Amino acid sequence: MTDDSTPERTHDEKRHDQLTTAPKSTEDDAAPRFDVVEGDGVKRIEVRDDAKVRPGGDPDLIA
Repeated sequence: MTDDSTPERTHDEKRHDQLTTAPKSTEDDAAPRFDVVEGDGVKRIEVRDDAKVRPGGDPDLIA
């Protein structure tokens, strides 16, 4: 139940709060990691070049 005097928070605000609540978290933890690009009926999810966390693990650890 929400209070009518309290505005609903956006998805981005909720995400930021969730990712920066931990005791040792920083603003970098809430930085965007991917972009969603739509065009010609196709939706692409692209990992940002400046993402601190990337899928696939550390390439130096892969033998």
